[in-house]
Amino acid sequence: MDQALIEQLDRWHEEDEHQQIVNLLLAVPEKERDYEAFSRLGRAYNNLGLYEEALNQLENIAEAGQQDSVWHFRVGFALYHLKRYEEAAQSFRTSDKLETGNQNTESWLKWSLQKAEKQQRQERRIAAKKVAAVEGSGLKEVPFSNMSLEDFWDDSEYAKKEYLSEPPTGELIASIEEELGYKLPASYLALMKQQNGGIPKNTCFPTEDPTSWAEDHIAITGILGIGREKSYSLCGDLGSQFMIEDWGYPDIGVVICDCPSAGHDVVMLDYRACGRDGEPEVIHVDQESDYEITFLAENFEAFIRGLVSEEEYDTSEEDKEAALYKVAHGKFSSLLEELCTPISEVEQIDQKIRSICTRIVEEKGYFSFHADELSYLMYDVQFWLYTKSYPDTSHEQYLAVYEKMIAFGGEFGQGGYAPGWISEWLDRRKKEGRIVQENGHIRFTDQFAAEVIQQLREA
Repeated sequence: MDQALIEQLDRWHEEDEHQQIVNLLLAVPEKERDYEAFSRLGRAYNNLGLYEEALNQLENIAEAGQQDSVWHFRVGFALYHLKRYEEAAQSFRTSDKLETGNQNTESWLKWSLQKAEKQQRQERRIAAKKVAAVEGSGLKEVPFSNMSLEDFWDDSEYAKKEYLSEPPTGELIASIEEELGYKLPASYLALMKQQNGGIPKNTCFPTEDPTSWAEDHIAITGILGIGREKSYSLCGDLGSQFMIEDWGYPDIGVVICDCPSAGHDVVMLDYRACGRDGEPEVIHVDQESDYEITFLAENFEAFIRGLVSEEEYDTSEEDKEAALYKVAHGKFSSLLEELCTPISEVEQIDQKIRSICTRIVEEKGYFSFHADELSYLMYDVQFWLYTKSYPDTSHEQYLAVYEKMIAFGGEFGQGGYAPGWISEWLDRRKKEGRIVQENGHIRFTDQFAAEVIQQLREA
């Protein structure tokens, strides 16, 4: 490809115009496309979420790409999003060997290995359950024997209003099961006959794997009852079918609990291994992580017995104290220290940064940037510092280097970040006209840079 075309493709990539890249490169006859054209097509399809097509394009240059770390990374990226985690890990591992020390590649390799292990455990568990279902089981015990349910439920007015329905009749149970297409487990029916929906006093369940909610547990808001009248009932307007049809949750069972995220994760009965009339497992489904499934319990009764108080996971005060110490005393990353050294516009800029981050921790209880006002100020500060020292920075280059300032900044760091927040901040500042792009390079307008400097002085 000639230089003018490469520059045009780079601009479109920085502007997230990935379909434009696809349209232009597909207009080139396949026999005339070189290595770079196929590689960029693969990247564009990855960015469009068309991962199968990305693999198809990258396969065209598979032989030539064996010694290219970027080719292996793009293949791994597509495989990861297709949930082919073991293959993705192999690709990222090869990319890491060809270009050692790339933190982005190392992160994707770690995530792929974690997902692959989790996926393998899930496959083994489902296979074993299918075998057990075929062989049959012995006598079934009475649900919740030796467990008192008298103090199980929260009797708040909110719980009664939003969740609690009249005790289910046999006729209602049959019609709900017919509508859902699944036989509800005996332990769930027993609990709903004791109280038909509500909020339990214990709302947390421990997990082996991290989720979007926490590293070691999930939380529920309430348990959906049998009925249609209440919004939070199995066939209510915010019930199981709504979450599957409107929110895209997998059609593998019944949504049984909602969660504090307001729809972004749920607890489900999973019938994949047992069939529609069998004893389902209980799983957590995480919409924020592409509907990732995390195993919770062998059955509904085990799930209910395993619920624990949120107080068991309340380390907020200790976490806050540790975060306050970190932002007050933690050593800056080498990059952040480098960027602060030549600054003359703001006196003691290091202390100004620590002051803003202290306010963030005081408000949140932990050290993390999101989409709030103070987080946006810190995004602005980092961008101003970096582009002041490196004025020839492109959109893509900044996204790649961002994590080296604070996100993965060592002592004065957060241990991670959500790339989507940074992309959203950049897009917003561009739309506001506060970030401008000239010859592929991005910077603040002089007026907005002055505003950021003033905010730093006042911090």
